[in-house]
Amino acid sequence: MLIESQMAKKAVRRERPRKRAEQQRSIETRASILNAAIAEFAERGFEGASIRAIADRLGLQHPLITYHYRSKDILWRAAAQHAFAQIRSEWDISTPEESDLSPLARLRQEYKILFRYTVAFPEFHRFMRQETLTNNPRLKWVAETVLAPPLERLLPQIIEAQKRGLLPAVDPILFHYMMVALPPRSRNSGRKCRLQVDFPPKTRRPEGC
Repeated sequence: MLIESQMAKKAVRRERPRKRAEQQRSIETRASILNAAIAEFAERGFEGASIRAIADRLGLQHPLITYHYRSKDILWRAAAQHAFAQIRSEWDISTPEESDLSPLARLRQEYKILFRYTVAFPEFHRFMRQETLTNNPRLKWVAETVLAPPLERLLPQIIEAQKRGLLPAVDPILFHYMMVALPPRSRNSGRKCRLQVDFPPKTRRPEGC
């Protein structure tokens, strides 16, 4: 019995790294699928996109995608959540809730992260814009589930910065959407590109990479 018990423990120890590797591959596969889905939906819109076309982008078999996401609607919603989850993750790392940054410093960092993401993934803006072209049930869902949480995080900081006279005294929601609508400029002269963002908004001064 002792020998059998020891062998069983060794088998479990060997199995754990294998399971962790499988889990990591599954996470990476889902991330690849969601990034490809954002690109496909951005290019063709919800109606024109297909799971088969997304699979073709990745060189995967169609059933592998439906294994993770049973329908196109489920995949679209997962893609929307995936994009904002990446932004929120960067926020939590750079500006954690317990940090002693001022409201203005927090906002500056958080909007820079948002802008960097939209520059790195231009499909993201097209993905969201496609949904505004038609009246569809996904609009209400994305507003409540995806857009509301970041806004709830940013609004108190905007309001506090306004109270301190650090931001223009305009409607805080209007200020947020004004910031989101600003097209961040990136310049690339063959070297690593640097994002240029002024905060609070002001006239941009051309700046080389």
